[in-house]
Amino acid sequence: MAEINFETGKVFAQNLDKKDALAPFRDAFHIPDSDLIYLDGNSLGRLPKATAAKLQTAIEEQWGRHLIKAWNSDWYEAPLRIGEKIARLAGAAPHQIIMSDSTSVNLFKLILAAAKAQPDRHRMVSDAFNFPSDLYILQGCLNLLGKQYQLHLVPSRDGITINREDLFNAIDEDTAVVCLSHVAFKSGFMYDAESISRHAHAKGALVLWDLCHSIGAVPVELDRWEADFAVGCTYKYLNGGPGSPAFLYVAERLQKKNLSPIWGWFSQSAPFSFDLDYRPADGIRRFSGSTPPMLSLLAVESALDPLLAAGIPAIRHKSVLLTAYLIFLFDHILAPYDFKLGSPRDPDIRGSHVSIQHPDGFRINQALIQDMNVLPDFREPDNIRLGLAPLYNSFSDIWEAMDRIRTVMEKKTYQKYSKKRGLVT
Repeated sequence: MAEINFETGKVFAQNLDKKDALAPFRDAFHIPDSDLIYLDGNSLGRLPKATAAKLQTAIEEQWGRHLIKAWNSDWYEAPLRIGEKIARLAGAAPHQIIMSDSTSVNLFKLILAAAKAQPDRHRMVSDAFNFPSDLYILQGCLNLLGKQYQLHLVPSRDGITINREDLFNAIDEDTAVVCLSHVAFKSGFMYDAESISRHAHAKGALVLWDLCHSIGAVPVELDRWEADFAVGCTYKYLNGGPGSPAFLYVAERLQKKNLSPIWGWFSQSAPFSFDLDYRPADGIRRFSGSTPPMLSLLAVESALDPLLAAGIPAIRHKSVLLTAYLIFLFDHILAPYDFKLGSPRDPDIRGSHVSIQHPDGFRINQALIQDMNVLPDFREPDNIRLGLAPLYNSFSDIWEAMDRIRTVMEKKTYQKYSKKRGLVT
C-alpha cells in the first residue's frame, strides 16, 4: 500500500473522499442526520436501506400473507444460506458456517465440544484483552467441567498488545483450547491468527477465534489459518441490527467428531419426524440450536450484500487509511491536550477502531455526544473508542471528529458533565 503524506487541513480530507472508491456505498445506508459523526459501527452498525425493505416484505408478505408456509419457501434454509454469505467474508469454504443463537451461546457450545474432544487436557488459554463475556463463558464452562480444569489469561505488557512469545509460552501440552478475540475490543490490537493456530496445533491444542470486532472490517481467512472453531456477531461491521443472530464456524474436518452440548430441535437430523431420541444432523447443522428469530435473521441477509459487493480487500485498504489518518490528526491536534493513543500504530496489528485515552475520557465522551453531535463510545477506565466502518465513514468524518474533540478540550465543555457512569456507556 502506497504511503500517503497526510495533511491537517479540511480540504485534504475532502479530496481523499473524492478519490474514495467506496464512497458510493454510503448511499446504501439510512443517514437521516448528515451532521452526525457516527463512530460506533464497531458496536452497532448503521441501518442499510435494503434492510427496511427486506423486513417490510418479511412482515407483510412472508409472515402476514404466507404465514407458516413461509418456512418452506424461504425460512428453513436461511441459517445455512446466510451462513454461506458470511463464509465468503470469513475465508471459509461452504458448509462450515451456520447462523445460530448469540455469540455467548455459540461460544458455550464450542468450548464444551472442544473440551470433550480433548478429555486428557485440562488447561484453557485466553488473554486479558478478551471480551469479558467470553471470559465469563469460559469460567462457566470450567465450573461445569470440574476443578481439574484451569483458565490461564495472558497479560499485556503495554496495555495495547499481547506479546506473541508470552502467548506461545502459555500454550503447553495440557492445553485443550485456546480462545482469543482476533481483534481486541478496547485497543483494536489484531493477532496474527495463522501463526497462533499453527503453534497451538503443534502443541495439540484446538483454537477458537472470536471474530466480533473483525468480521466485515479486516481480512479473515479461517480455512487458511486452519482454525478449528470460530464465533461472531452480526450487529457490528456486518450491520445486521441490534441483537441480530450470531454465527459459528466448525472446520469440516471436525464436524463428525464433535457435538454441541445443546441438542436443539434444529440440530436434529429430521426435526419434523418428532423422534423422542436425539439423532444429530450431519455437517454444520448439528451445531444449530432451535427455531431461529426469523425477522432478525432475514435482516442480516440483506445487510451482507454491500460488504460482498465492495469486497474485503477494498474495505481493509480504506480501513487502514482511515485509521492511519485518524492517528495522524490525533498526533497533530489532540496529543497536546493530555490524550494518549490506546491502539497500535502498526497497521498490520491494528483493526478498524482506534482508542484514544484521557483521564476525563468519560466526560469528554458525554460532551461529544450531547454537545458536538459526535457518537463514539467509552470503555473503562479511560478509552474513547472511535470505530471506523469503511462503507459509510468518510475521511471528512475523521477530520470533523478531531476538530470537534479539539473544541471540547479548548472550551472545557466536558467539565459540566458528571463522572458518574450510566447503565450503558
